[in-house]
Amino acid sequence: MAPFFVHQNFLDYLSHEKRFSGHTCTAYRKDLEQFFEFAEILHENDLKEVSSRLVRGWMVDLMDNHYEAVSVNRKLSTLRTYFKWLKREGKIQTNPMSLVKGPKVSKTIPSFVQQGKLQKENIEPLFSDDFDGVRDHLMFEMLYQTGMRLSELIGLQNTDVRPDHIKVLGKRNKERLIPISKELFEQVKAYRIMRQELDEKSPFFFLLNTGKKVYPKFVYRKINNYLGRATDMKKKSPHVLRHTFATQMLNNGAGLEVLKELLGHANLSATQVYTHNSFAKLTSIYSQSHPRGRQK
Repeated sequence: MAPFFVHQNFLDYLSHEKRFSGHTCTAYRKDLEQFFEFAEILHENDLKEVSSRLVRGWMVDLMDNHYEAVSVNRKLSTLRTYFKWLKREGKIQTNPMSLVKGPKVSKTIPSFVQQGKLQKENIEPLFSDDFDGVRDHLMFEMLYQTGMRLSELIGLQNTDVRPDHIKVLGKRNKERLIPISKELFEQVKAYRIMRQELDEKSPFFFLLNTGKKVYPKFVYRKINNYLGRATDMKKKSPHVLRHTFATQMLNNGAGLEVLKELLGHANLSATQVYTHNSFAKLTSIYSQSHPRGRQK
């Protein structure tokens, strides 16, 4: 049970003004409850006594309990949003988070599939010709050819998929349009014909053969299985296809700003993580082309 001072108004602010999902709002509430328990905050007035030293103490306690730096930073982000809101509402005079810096996070290189591994002749034989196979193949290709997130794929509605583009509802309910090829839309048409045989009126685009909407674990298992058969990668999640899309777009000449829009990133810094792969390609071209850099 959340303390009374985890204001419903704050949760409403997250939901309506910040347009956070229900899952994100729940995560914020749990982070706050965890901090209040550590800081032994029992009353709303206790919030005025929260200092940057207390927050840093919580941060150290989290890391002592084996929380990864990325998780600690996410929890600190919750506090930043909460105390900023408290100050805006006039409930505190100073924001203790203004002097708090989170732990450094080492940048990890996104896992992606090498371009030759996903050639049509390698992928198409993996899928059957029945409803399940046609749907799975389309899910695979849509993730690979558009770079959309798993949640975005699951949330697609029939009206979102058009002959030349897909309308995607991303994080914070932000819409974006992603172009698709004629070849991909041919797969869409083939799937729609088989989907009609289910006689199901669901507004959602991707369905189980029972007519119900697909769900995250189902799609994850499917993509994991097909990537496992097509590659020898250890990571085989739907997000790997998103990383592969981004990497190959950059390697084939797409600019960062364009890629940012296609991926639905709020900030360019999130997109820049993919430049490592483009740099690897530049290094390869240099070593092959420059007279002093050629591999002997």
